[in-house]
Amino acid sequence: MRRMRMFKVRIGLLLMVLIFVVGMITEFAGQNANAGDRYGLQESGAEMCVPMGEVILVPPASRKQKKSSVHFPHSGHFAYDCKTCHHKWKGVAQIQNCTTSGCHDLKEAPKEQAKYLVYTDSAIKYFKYAFHTQCIGCHKEIKAKRKSLEMSYQTLKTELPKTGPTGCNKCHPKE
Repeated sequence: MRRMRMFKVRIGLLLMVLIFVVGMITEFAGQNANAGDRYGLQESGAEMCVPMGEVILVPPASRKQKKSSVHFPHSGHFAYDCKTCHHKWKGVAQIQNCTTSGCHDLKEAPKEQAKYLVYTDSAIKYFKYAFHTQCIGCHKEIKAKRKSLEMSYQTLKTELPKTGPTGCNKCHPKE
């Protein structure tokens, strides 16, 4: 009698585990099947393509490159929302290049530049100012937050945030 009861308990547990595993597989498959829907790409037949490693940032072809290209670690920034950098992206189409999307497509620096990293609405349309404001501005903000945490003498449960480069040669190393 006791053996029969143990046998039923084991069968019950085995069935519960099996149902759980099948449910997880079904859920995972369902998420992948609808991934295009989340970005509105299935309607257009497009696929979402996200660069996984480094993205090499170069000036538009019409501009003479004065410093080395920037090797931007795109996958190192996946903790941030895509719209942090791609601010005009609506989440429904492939992300366009900043210099071709009508966003930061000025090829020449405007004359009315205010000061470094503080630009007028028309000056920020110059691709170089946009990249510098976004990248260096964010890195300086993280650096200030890190310094504030260091100076607070708090015991933290997590690592201090890593800062990115803020100097010219870190992004544009001598070739």
